Amino acid sequence: MKHMQMILWCKKPVALLLFSLMIMACKSGRIATDGTVDSRLTAKTIIKEHYQNQLDFKTLKGKIKIEYSEGGSSQGLSVSLRMEKDKAIWISAPLGIVKAYITPGRVSFYNKLQNEYFDGDFSYLSKILGTELDFEQVQNLLLGQAILNLKAEKYAIRTTGDTYELKPKKPLELFKILFQIEPKNFKIATQQISQPLERRLLQVNYTNYQKIGKWILPDQIAIAAIEGNTRNTIDIEYRNIEFDQSLNFPYKIPKGFDEIILKAE
Repeated sequence: MKHMQMILWCKKPVALLLFSLMIMACKSGRIATDGTVDSRLTAKTIIKEHYQNQLDFKTLKGKIKIEYSEGGSSQGLSVSLRMEKDKAIWISAPLGIVKAYITPGRVSFYNKLQNEYFDGDFSYLSKILGTELDFEQVQNLLLGQAILNLKAEKYAIRTTGDTYELKPKKPLELFKILFQIEPKNFKIATQQISQPLERRLLQVNYTNYQKIGKWILPDQIAIAAIEGNTRNTIDIEYRNIEFDQSLNFPYKIPKGFDEIILKAE
């Protein structure tokens, strides 16, 4: 399956944080629903509704609160977020101490506290994180959309009480994937990719969705990356989100900073 390369999580917090921050997209569904599952719906219908409910905004801005945990240590940070759909994601910590700028062909960030920067493309970041990434996937993760193309495979469906659960009809050799879709807006409730033989797992849970104007956006996202006995988690909470405002994306790597060479351990 496309996008199904080995998942090898970089243990450096900056790489996981960048990955968690990088991903977003959502039209209004056509099936009327009261938020309860309907066992009569087929997998094809569920997938169709999921894609019909993609956000069709031009720009987005607001704040996101990030909580990162690795082993017994944790840290929190509130950052400003700006996006131009399908074109740019811009992130800035208070006073511009840390900034990131992501476009379909570029991944870049700098850290004034450490006087260092990274500037590369998605192929390099994909190699570090062990799974093929692109700008669209980063958008999708942040917006409650599937990070894999659900139209590329045939899925079996079952109801789990409050979600529709999708699994490939044809099992994959080295991977297991699972998607749970909530019935009210047909957005992702859980998406999971695992590599059991290597004891690796990526799981993204969307604990709540919020309506902002005509758009449905995740309220909170919980990301867990597990390799062996090591577990890293990132919790994201959206705040003060506004759509379709005029935005700019100021970004320039300061002179004299040292280049970061990220390596998977």
